[in-house]
Amino acid sequence: MKYERNQLMPAKKPDVQKANVEVQIDPNMRYEQAVKELEKLISDMESGKFSLEETLLAYQRGAALLKHCQGMLAQVEQQVRVFEA
Repeated sequence: MKYERNQLMPAKKPDVQKANVEVQIDPNMRYEQAVKELEKLISDMESGKFSLEETLLAYQRGAALLKHCQGMLAQVEQQVRVFEA
């Protein structure tokens, strides 16, 4: 089957401004809650049920959740170092 070039191109460009929104995570979110949400996002993304824009937003949310979890773990590690000293 032969495709014309315009058939392979999207009708309009996605709104990149919308996709580049900085995701805010509640600083009081518990580690377990953040991990649970991150696992759900990963599962949903792997299922293929998201559009491209939704996948990008889910990725950004997941990256913010991961950063939140890493920060919490760093704080706990620091507390453990203090207790061990």
